[in-house]
Amino acid sequence: MTLVDERTASGAMAQARRAMIDSQLRVSGVNDPAILAAFDTVPREDFVPQARAAVAYVDRAVPLGDGAVLAPALTHGQMLTAAAIVPSDSVLVIGKHDAYLAALAAKLAASVSTAAPSEDLSAKGTFSLILIDGAAEVVPPALVDVLSQDGRIVTGLLERGVTRLALGRKVAGELVFTSLAEADFVALPEYAAPAKWSF
Repeated sequence: MTLVDERTASGAMAQARRAMIDSQLRVSGVNDPAILAAFDTVPREDFVPQARAAVAYVDRAVPLGDGAVLAPALTHGQMLTAAAIVPSDSVLVIGKHDAYLAALAAKLAASVSTAAPSEDLSAKGTFSLILIDGAAEVVPPALVDVLSQDGRIVTGLLERGVTRLALGRKVAGELVFTSLAEADFVALPEYAAPAKWSF
């Protein structure tokens, strides 16, 4: 690819990024200037395989391989809106270590860490905000343990086959969720409910 080709491709991606912000985020209630600025400065195409860069800005999940997906931009926008991140937040993003959601959150908070869903969190410290990049049927106690008192969790909750955006708060050591809206999340197998036996 020549330098001219690279500039043309870069310009096309920047244009696609602006179109995503205007036609997917703003029209769906994601209007916080700081959140929109984060979406504008984090190239979504950098978080998908090169062969899928052309579809990085479509309004649906993008398969990444090995069963992983990049959630729609609107899902991440809704999560960040619900989270109401402030610079003093210490944020833990559960997902891929090089995740797009973590890169967006890093534009909004001074401290962002990442962990895989199955990772041991005991040495990570505590966090005022946890973002789970996927849908959970059950939130593991280990996550609640690293959430500070009055801290919050934003995730998808999977209930009877429907995923909903939810905001949880830790109150008196317990996590209390408020369901906010239906949203497009992929279920995380690590956070599935235990199988129930029936006869």
